[in-house]
Amino acid sequence: MKRKRFLLSLLAFYPIAGFTRAKNFFQRAGKGFQVKAGDARFDDHFKMKGVTTNLLDLKISKKDTDGDLAIFEQTGLSPKGGPPLHIHLHQDEMFYAMEGEYRFQVGEDKLDMKAGDTIFLPRNVPHAFVQLTERGKMMVIFQPAGKMEEFFRQTAAWTSPPSQAEIVKLFEDCDMKVVGPPLKAD
Repeated sequence: MKRKRFLLSLLAFYPIAGFTRAKNFFQRAGKGFQVKAGDARFDDHFKMKGVTTNLLDLKISKKDTDGDLAIFEQTGLSPKGGPPLHIHLHQDEMFYAMEGEYRFQVGEDKLDMKAGDTIFLPRNVPHAFVQLTERGKMMVIFQPAGKMEEFFRQTAAWTSPPSQAEIVKLFEDCDMKVVGPPLKAD
């Protein structure tokens, strides 16, 4: 009888714990804000070095969402370039193409994207992309935010081209795993 009461007590507590988290999600501290075109939240403009030479402007920070979400505007300056095949261990990733054309690999599938297209990359699924046009622009969304701000901040801080070992280590430090080479444009 005591065991049954204990189990019922645990089951009764579980919805309360879930409700508390949901309440925090729907009642964020602070107020709304605007980030204008060409601007970045907290002036966080990241010029990547090593993986690509893309520019990333932070639009919504994990600080704004208690770590639930991060959104970047990526200006693609790496024709025929892109990140290595990798997985995010704890995050889903979404891309919305605003300019240019890209090819994505998601698992074994290859998908071409052009302006107006959206792609969803579930966590733990290997993926990579390559920029097919001279310039491109995409919104990049991470849910939850994870350590992506730190990742882009570190790639922007490199002063010389990183070794493959340094790239792999940074991916691992930011809860990602390199599982293959970059995707080719051909």
